[in-house]
Amino acid sequence: MKRSTIQDAMFPSCPVRNIIARLCDKWALLAIYILDRSGKESMRFMELKQQMPDISQRMLTMTLRTLEEDGYVTRTIFSEIPPRVEYALTERTKSLKPVLDSLLQWSVDNMDDIMSDRKKKTSTND
Repeated sequence: MKRSTIQDAMFPSCPVRNIIARLCDKWALLAIYILDRSGKESMRFMELKQQMPDISQRMLTMTLRTLEEDGYVTRTIFSEIPPRVEYALTERTKSLKPVLDSLLQWSVDNMDDIMSDRKKKTSTND
């Protein structure tokens, strides 16, 4: 499903295709994680970018726009020179925190075994 797609045309009531796929893309969960763990109410764009050095500025912009469209983050523009934009988690996203924390802990607990399985699979394909 494209980022701009509001709802999957073939499966309009499927939460996996319509919600989970956008929330769990490569960068969205990391952006949410960084915003949550920052200890601040909000973060500026460049602060987020510094915490995600392997993401392009364009991709971070697209990711934050998607998260904003879906109501996971708010974007506040301050009329200053130079302009300042800050991002913060919404209450909806804060309600996801226990689920995300569980997923992250599961990832930490299982990473070594999963990486080992990947190596086994790669070595048998060579």
